[in-house]
Amino acid sequence: MKRVVLPTADNESHEGTQNHTTAPAPSIEDFPKEKTLPRRRQSPSPEFMEIVVPSLKVGAVAGACGLFTGAAAGIIRSAPPVLFSVIAGGQWFTLASSYYAARHVGLTYYWTAPEDKVKASTVAGGVAGTVAGLLRGPRNILPGALMFSLYGAGGQAFANWWAARAANAPAKSGGGFWSKWNPITKLSDQDYEKILEEQLLRVEADIAITDDRIKELVESDSRTKGQENLRAERSNPAPSGKE
Repeated sequence: MKRVVLPTADNESHEGTQNHTTAPAPSIEDFPKEKTLPRRRQSPSPEFMEIVVPSLKVGAVAGACGLFTGAAAGIIRSAPPVLFSVIAGGQWFTLASSYYAARHVGLTYYWTAPEDKVKASTVAGGVAGTVAGLLRGPRNILPGALMFSLYGAGGQAFANWWAARAANAPAKSGGGFWSKWNPITKLSDQDYEKILEEQLLRVEADIAITDDRIKELVESDSRTKGQENLRAERSNPAPSGKE
């Protein structure tokens, strides 16, 4: 005889728990994917651009001058002018751009007073000398920083002295040394009026002299005509009434 087992409540609950535990867990792929927006590239700040762009412009101008100078030096030394020009242009570009950038940062954020320009120029010269020393070798860092700091301080001190001298100097009426050799002179309104008055007086004097000469000619002409009439009357006397 076959044995029949009837399901009970305990068996049903046990099977339910087994089915519940054996159910597969949902994977990450089953969840809906969120749309990710592309990241926008952040543009550099205006303060950064105010420092970098002018520095690159100054460096480009100095680098162009360095190219010509290096080519000339290479030709004089009988060396490859292209190599000399490239090296000189790169060095000049690095020096000028680093110096201008460091000086601009110093004057904008650290030494804002006009009398602090010497400090900013000294620090900028040290930065430029350090960068130039890095390009030429570690041994040249300290001497380059020292020398370019002195150059920056001396140049800024001379520029300040020259600006103060020009501001305190009295205004000159003439144009300096070159005004003596310049054929064109600048006239003020008063000088121009004086010149016109002198020319007008000359014209009036010429007119008066011309009028006097015309009067003299008219008088002399009338005199000559009167003398001719007298001569004609004397040479041709009028006939008398007696026969």
